[in-house]
Amino acid sequence: MKGGLRRRPSLYLTVVDACAIMMQYVGSVKTRSAAMSSQMQRLPGEGKRKMKERESLGSRLGFILLSAGCAIGIGNVWRFPYITGQYGGGFFVLIYILFLLIMGIPIITMEYSVGRASRKSILPAFRKLEPKGSHWHLWGYVAMAGNYVILMFYSVISGWLLYYFICMVRGDFDGGDTAAIEAKFQAMMANPKILIGSMLAVMIITTLVCAFSLQGSVEKISKFMMIALLVIMVILGIRAVTLPGASKGISFYLKPDISKVTKHGARGIWDTVYAALNQSFFTLSIGMGGMEIYGSYIGKERSLTGEAVIVAALDTFVALVAGLIVFPACFAYGISPDSGPSLIFLTLPRVFSTMPNGRLWGSLFFLFLFFAAESTMIGVFENDVSFSIDLKGMTRGKAALISGIVITVCSIPCALGFNVWSGVHLLGAGKNIMDVEDFFVSTICLPVGSLIFTLFCAQKYGWGFDNYLKEVNTGDGLKMPRRLSWYFRYVLPALVGFLAVYGIVTYFM
Repeated sequence: MKGGLRRRPSLYLTVVDACAIMMQYVGSVKTRSAAMSSQMQRLPGEGKRKMKERESLGSRLGFILLSAGCAIGIGNVWRFPYITGQYGGGFFVLIYILFLLIMGIPIITMEYSVGRASRKSILPAFRKLEPKGSHWHLWGYVAMAGNYVILMFYSVISGWLLYYFICMVRGDFDGGDTAAIEAKFQAMMANPKILIGSMLAVMIITTLVCAFSLQGSVEKISKFMMIALLVIMVILGIRAVTLPGASKGISFYLKPDISKVTKHGARGIWDTVYAALNQSFFTLSIGMGGMEIYGSYIGKERSLTGEAVIVAALDTFVALVAGLIVFPACFAYGISPDSGPSLIFLTLPRVFSTMPNGRLWGSLFFLFLFFAAESTMIGVFENDVSFSIDLKGMTRGKAALISGIVITVCSIPCALGFNVWSGVHLLGAGKNIMDVEDFFVSTICLPVGSLIFTLFCAQKYGWGFDNYLKEVNTGDGLKMPRRLSWYFRYVLPALVGFLAVYGIVTYFM
């Protein structure tokens, strides 16, 4: 397989074809947007541009599924199940849920509140709500950069999933042994045409979805993908837990086993607690405005705490069910489970190549993974589109086209980092271009951004706890208690600050 693949998937479009399609969409969107535009209040620094009336989501379900789609990603599949099994099964899940409640959900409500109160994307939102003379909005520039950078490598990973879905449908893994499956993966990674072509296909899909309207395109398509994702997950989960020998995998995954934690003494306990804290934080993609943008698209009918709980619950459900797919299947066929890309692209194809009707189950699995990745792509890309609409007064179509071109071009180095530019190690030996981009997003933007949100919403020199509490509790539903103000002002910033500093320090150790 080292010479490449025998057949080229039909999904690969030429750049010329793609640009032609995009220009047609932009033309139609411009016509539609012109009929909807109206002048709004301008923020300081936005000059004399006419801002268009902000779009809104059409339903509460759309808001919840879009938010969940932004949070749910491939980390729910290739990381959460493995560390759950490694750190005590059900015992780890309980610690994870605790941290989700005391840290993840409060920060989601902060992002939602800033978005809904401002009706803007993150930079102009801070500018609108910050006290006069302060400079909280400066973080918006870093967050904007983070939202572009994350798609520069996430588009490449999403391309891998789309490519493997096609390969699975074609039967490329049927009857393949370990050596053949590994050769397939290595051939993909060594071929720039495959990596760039699949990335381009993902970017075309993402750009087209976001180029039309919020309700008619982004919301409808994301709702379809998320519902399909959940249905496919349930089907795969039922199939996996009913395999002969699956009970061993379920036991390894979820049976509380504190001995896995205590066998390494205090170090093992600390590793478990930190892993749960880290996972509860990063699983929700908070800190760069990923949730804030969807808060800006909703009305005041519902309070925001209950919505945050539902989104976190959906994210956790997907992560838990992913483990019920992975571990029973691996144990049933005597294959040792792994984590990370090797689990998805090496271990599980071996399982499906052995399983009866493996092509069907494998195709459904990679379709589920692609929907998870693409829902995140759309969620983050919508943020990038909104930046251009809010700050430059662009039409949605033009903003989507420009963002799509910029991200596509800037994603090429990540794709080349696995082959042509594999010798580039900016962060040290073994750290490729994707690792540099992931470091900027995961180690800097997400934790530091979350710290800024907590300080902005809880401290008097920011937006302030009273303003946050008023916004988060407006509407029907679960309320955030005022008596927790001490926690929001002191404990939560300390937790997030620790995570930010500890992550940066230990990265280089």
